[in-house]
Amino acid sequence: MQVPEKLINFRVYQDGTDMVGIADVQLPSLDAMTETVKGAGIAGEFDSPVLGHFGSMETVLNWRTLEKRNVMLAAQTGVNLDLRGAQQVYDSSTGRYISRPVKCVVRGVPKKTELGKLDVGTTTGTANTIETAYIKVSVDGETVLELDKFNYICNIGGVDYMADIREALGLA
Repeated sequence: MQVPEKLINFRVYQDGTDMVGIADVQLPSLDAMTETVKGAGIAGEFDSPVLGHFGSMETVLNWRTLEKRNVMLAAQTGVNLDLRGAQQVYDSSTGRYISRPVKCVVRGVPKKTELGKLDVGTTTGTANTIETAYIKVSVDGETVLELDKFNYICNIGGVDYMADIREALGLA
């Protein structure tokens, strides 16, 4: 049995190759857009998700210090980030640890930049919030999630929930 334990470490890259700095990252929540369904034949109300559609998604990067690279993420232009990590998995059948790659690709635009606080002997609390229009999550080389709001892609666990929608809209 393989037991996923923790993230060993990760790095933040901009445009695939330039390391941005030391950060912790809060990945976006996936909040489905919903509409309340009620009426004859239903005992009450039901919030029905709109297939493949999600509300605002924010990725937050929290930095230890105020640096040129994180201030530049406030520029009003598209942001393309690669978050590459190694997860620790314990294989109980062999008694060994395995490192499994995890990668998150995030694309969006700057929404908020907190420059932080200047105080002696502490971190600044600098943070960037990216309005996320695209996210792709791969674990051990397999894509487990891909959401692309502009290209009508909602692939979760290998199922593209918007394939029929793209075809109906003449995009396929």
